[in-house]
Amino acid sequence: MTDELVVTESSVEVPVEMTAGEMLRNARTTGRRKREIPTIAKQLCIREEFLEALENGDYNAIPETVYVLGFARNYAMELGLDPDEIVAKIKKEMGLVADCAADDEDVSACAMPSIKDEEHWAKIMFVKCYQFIYQHWQWFAGALLAIILTVVLIVVLTPSNDDVKVADNNAVVVEEVVAEKYNLPVRERFGTDNRDKANVVLQAAQESWVKVEDGRGNTVFSRVLVPGDIYYVPAGDKYKATFGNAGGIDIWVNGKLVPDVGADHSRKSGISLSPKNLTAAK
Repeated sequence: MTDELVVTESSVEVPVEMTAGEMLRNARTTGRRKREIPTIAKQLCIREEFLEALENGDYNAIPETVYVLGFARNYAMELGLDPDEIVAKIKKEMGLVADCAADDEDVSACAMPSIKDEEHWAKIMFVKCYQFIYQHWQWFAGALLAIILTVVLIVVLTPSNDDVKVADNNAVVVEEVVAEKYNLPVRERFGTDNRDKANVVLQAAQESWVKVEDGRGNTVFSRVLVPGDIYYVPAGDKYKATFGNAGGIDIWVNGKLVPDVGADHSRKSGISLSPKNLTAAK
């Protein structure tokens, strides 16, 4: 009797490798962090239909290859997957690269994006920025309006160089007018606190001692003035003066020179510094 050798083939179940889209969908819908596409689309500023196309492997629904790879990379990172692996799988599925190395070889080279992809990365970032600005245009419009208003206020409130020059020139002119109304160039000023209200101004044409007293006899000023020095007499009718050289003091009342109150090198006291009395004296 001949024994028959019966060989039965045992079926071995070979695991089927998931596509990139299946990996993305599985990462999004399983585990403790199940998420919806609309939520992720808002976070990544990528349209929902593009994320759905990635999960379905419908890469033709996305306008350009560079966007397919860029969106896939961001989607993978958001879901906690290896972005290089997802990009490599999509390239293989789209026929952009040859099959990766065998299982016992290093497959890192297949996972790395091409130089061309890196060159187009700036374009992807531009699109993302545009989407972000489009979604938050109210913020950018408000910020732009605030900047414009700030610039306008600065321009309006800041005086121009011409205005500064005119102001400087006016100051010079005023100073010149003040200087021109005296017989001598001003050397030093005294009693400047009274300058704005003073009706009477004394200027030494010759060296002379000058003392000014108020109505109670209190000395408010006492000094030897040399030619060119001026003194602003406080406003009012109660002040009196003593001049050591009466003819050496020019007296100006409201901008006009009045006659000397005494001769040169003569001492004179009790001189009323009332504007009315000075203009009435002959």
